[in-house]
Amino acid sequence: MKLDKALLSGSNALLLLKLLEDGDKYGYEMIEELARRSDHTFELKAGTLYPLLHGLEEKGWIEAYDAMAAGRLRRYYRLTEQGRQALTEKETAWNSYAAAVWKVLKGGTCLGET
Repeated sequence: MKLDKALLSGSNALLLLKLLEDGDKYGYEMIEELARRSDHTFELKAGTLYPLLHGLEEKGWIEAYDAMAAGRLRRYYRLTEQGRQALTEKETAWNSYAAAVWKVLKGGTCLGET
């Protein structure tokens, strides 16, 4: 089943911040990691990824730097302290949203509730 892109658009920042939580990554690495972690449900194209990264950079949530890797210069991205705070807030908001959706889908009860 193909994923509705509208569902993804609101969560892109959360997903990218989460990828950077465990270490600095370059663009293609993020594309591959996101696909791997989501069993290929989320497959961003470079033309979608880089504008998102630039937006996160403008907010001060991530910062970019250039470094040599495997004999080539790559642009890496890392989470800032402000980005870590944003990630925490976005995860909390997402969990509340997901729990509410789940309750509606299951008729008013959530997993573990009796």
